[in-house]
Amino acid sequence: MEPAAESASVSKGSLWTGRVISTLVVLFMLFDSVTKIIKIPQVIEASARVGINANEVFWIGVTLLACVILYVIPQTSVFGAILLAAYLGGAVCADVVTHQPVFNSCFAITFGILTWLGLYLREPRLRALVPFKT
Repeated sequence: MEPAAESASVSKGSLWTGRVISTLVVLFMLFDSVTKIIKIPQVIEASARVGINANEVFWIGVTLLACVILYVIPQTSVFGAILLAAYLGGAVCADVVTHQPVFNSCFAITFGILTWLGLYLREPRLRALVPFKT
C-alpha cells in the first residue's frame, strides 16, 4: 500500500492525538534512559531498592534508549513498541517481586498503554491488524 493511501485512512484528529501521546511517551522514556545512563544518584538508589546495581543501571538505560529510537522510527515503531512494553513489563515484575508501592506498577502499566495507544492512533497498519469495531 502506498504511504499516501495509508495516511488517508487515519483522521487528522487521531493522527495528531497519537503523535501527542507518543511524544509524551518518548519524552518520558528519554528522560528515564538519560537519568540511568548518567547515573543520577536518586535513580541508582531507586534501582538498588529493586536489586539492580549501578553498573546494570547504565546498561538498562542504554537498552531503553535503543528501544525508544526504534519506537520513533516509523518503519520500526511497532517493534519499538513491543520492546518498550517488554521493558515496562520488566519494571512491573521488579516492583511486584520486591514489594514496591502499587503506584510504581500502575505508572509503568499506564505508560505501556500509552505507548500502544499513541501508535494505534497514528498507524493504519496496526489498526488493520487489531481492528476495534464500534
